Parts: sequence; structure tokens; C-alpha cells
Amino acid sequence: MNDLPPVSGADVLHARLTVVDGLIVSDFNRAIFQDMRRGGITAANCTCCIWEGFTGTMRNIMQWKQWFRDNDDLILQVRSTADIRRAKAEGKTGIILGWQNITGIEDQIGYLSLFKDLGVGIIQMAYNTQNLVATGCYESRDGGLSDFGHEVVAEMNRLGILCDLSHVGAQSSRDVILASRQPVAYSHCLPAGLKAHPRNKTDEELRFIIDHGGFVGVTMFTPFLARGTNATVDDYVDAMEYVINLCGEERVGYGTDFTQGHGQKFFDWISHDKGYARRLTDLGTIKNPAGLDSIGHTSALTAAMQRRNWPEARIERVMGENWIALLAEVWRG
Repeated sequence: MNDLPPVSGADVLHARLTVVDGLIVSDFNRAIFQDMRRGGITAANCTCCIWEGFTGTMRNIMQWKQWFRDNDDLILQVRSTADIRRAKAEGKTGIILGWQNITGIEDQIGYLSLFKDLGVGIIQMAYNTQNLVATGCYESRDGGLSDFGHEVVAEMNRLGILCDLSHVGAQSSRDVILASRQPVAYSHCLPAGLKAHPRNKTDEELRFIIDHGGFVGVTMFTPFLARGTNATVDDYVDAMEYVINLCGEERVGYGTDFTQGHGQKFFDWISHDKGYARRLTDLGTIKNPAGLDSIGHTSALTAAMQRRNWPEARIERVMGENWIALLAEVWRG
């Protein structure tokens, strides 16, 4: 007698996909890496800088290097899209080291080259508030991309580091999009057309980044979804369809913003300026959409897409192939 659960068509498709999550900021450890494998994650942009300066970011990367050594049966470091393909072939999860704030370079543009050598492939230009480069989305005034920031963008272009604008203010984002010689991204955002929120992007902003060769990763973070903590995986797909209808399916991916394993201390830290100063927002209860409660259940997203009768080609693109095409263009390999 076979006691194994039945395998659905969505499970079969999901297992075949190359799945790229544009943002995970979980409390990383071996249990999380195991859940990534259960979820069929081929690669993910994993945060190693939010409010940290140079030393703190270096410590975080040092920890990642240790994780790569200790968990080489589960994960590998991604420096090129060939590494993503290798992760798929080897049944591992490829880790893209990414920052949600550019504070790791402090005021030294030359540090970008150092961090690129260490494997950092994605850097966000600001996290919610003002820094030396740009203005975050929770500031009362957006001063745009600074002159120093223009130099930073140029160096990131030269090195092949993706500029991320998810938590960046509207004017600063526009300035980066116009200044960059290579595509830039909102790695994890939602449309303001479904819910007005400082972290969500207007139709105009979404169209502008796409019209300039950029990319939109759609997040599932429930404080920014239309139905909040009542949201389900189907609400997440609703948001994806809204963005696809605006932007087309060729430059849209997904970026969950999974915070798996973190407690209230972490959410207090990220919701205060610089981690300790003024409160920027009240995130309320943090709860993942029903049906997608953990990284290990990522196949539920593929199943929800199938329920909408998405063609397999669209599912393949949004679940990972579009991300790979973008990264190949920016990383030049």
C-alpha cells in the first residue's frame, strides 16, 4: 500500500521550474536552508545589510561565508547566472548576497569593488529613510539622488551590481532609473493601485521603470497587500496580475520578503529610522498570506498561478526566468 501523498500537477511543474525569489530576509540558519530546499527555491536574493555600516556588513558576510562552508549540501553562493543554473542541476539553493541599504559602503565608493569581489550582486539605494545616496519612501521630503549618489550608480554599473529601489522614494527612484546605464529593479514591491501605502508603487512609477528597461518583483508582505493579514496566496497572485497587466509579463518576477524565524525585536529594528530612532510605520501583526505560510510551501504559489489558468510559459517567466534574464544583463553573465 502506498502511503505517500499524491503528487499534483502543480508539484510536478514546480519541481521543474527554476525558481528565483527576489528577496528573502529571514533569520537564516540551517533550518531555513532546509526549508528553501523543501520549497524548491533555486536561488534567492538574501539580505546581509539593512542599517549596518561597513564593519557590521562585513561581519554579516563573514557569517554567510561560514554558512556556505557548513551547509554546502544545501546552498551555494551565486556570482553569475551560471551559478543559478548549477544550483538547479545540483539540487541546491543559490544564495545571492544582497543589501537593502547602501550604508555598508559608508562614504567610500571604493568599497563597492571590495563587496563585489565578496559576491554582493544586488544593492538597494536607500532603506526607508535618507542616506548619503538617496531618499527612502518614509521621508517627508525626497531630495532625489545626490551628486555622490550619481557616482555610486556609475560605479555599480561598472561593476555589474543591480540597483534596487523597493524602499526608495519616488523622486530618488526616478533619478536612479534615469542615471543608470543598465536596468534597475523594484525587487519586492506592491502596486499602490490596490492599496495606498508609502511602500507601494503607483501605476506611473511601475510603468516608468519598465519603460526604461527595468524590472518589478512583486512582494507578498501582508501589511502592504490590499486585504492585509486576511490575504491569501490568491491575493498575492491578484497583485501579480495587476502588475503584469500594467507592465507585461516579460519584466515581472516575484520577491516574497519572507521574514521567517524573526521575532518582534527584528520588526522593531527595521521599522525605526537607523534601527533605533523615530518610528517609521506600525507594521502591526506580521502574518504571511494563507496558503504560503513558509518558504517550504512556495509550490502553493505555482498552484495558485495554475488555478488562474496561467500558461506554463508565463509561470516559468514570473517564477524565475525573468529574474535570470535581468541578472544576466546586469552582471554580464
